[in-house]
Amino acid sequence: MRVCGIDCGTETTGYGVVEWDDHSPDSSRAPHLVSLASGGICPPKKSLLPERLAFIYAELIAIFEHHRPEIVAVEEVFYSVNARSAIRLGHVRGVALLAAATAGLPIAEYAPLTIKSTVTGYGLAAKNQVQFMVARLLALPAAPQPADAADALAIAICHIHHAQTLALQEARAV
Repeated sequence: MRVCGIDCGTETTGYGVVEWDDHSPDSSRAPHLVSLASGGICPPKKSLLPERLAFIYAELIAIFEHHRPEIVAVEEVFYSVNARSAIRLGHVRGVALLAAATAGLPIAEYAPLTIKSTVTGYGLAAKNQVQFMVARLLALPAAPQPADAADALAIAICHIHHAQTLALQEARAV
């Protein structure tokens, strides 16, 4: 399973592509998570919102074409104290959903508490705890940078874990 996680943001939109590898050619390695790519999409700072959205859209389409994920996972909308920020974030999230739909990819959505709980075991974990656990789960030498990339990888990891749980439940029901 290959998942592209997206952490939407107007300044930086993080992305992370994670694969569940359960086919070790020599059977010496247990099934594990593999980080294939991560980073931040940073539109030019002085560009207007429509230009920023177009930039993010084009970059996401290129990432999907290059890494060929099977599904895209994004964070559900959360309610912010600052309505202006929430609206701008909603625009970016809409672009991410549009890019995935345009690429013909299914979309999974997870609440922030679910993502943090899945990755760290605690739904109110701090950002640095999420970064630490992402690096640990993916056997990375350091926390992914920018922080938005670590969040996107966490979203992808969350989806993989939830998909595996559902598959096990379905197998037991048969």
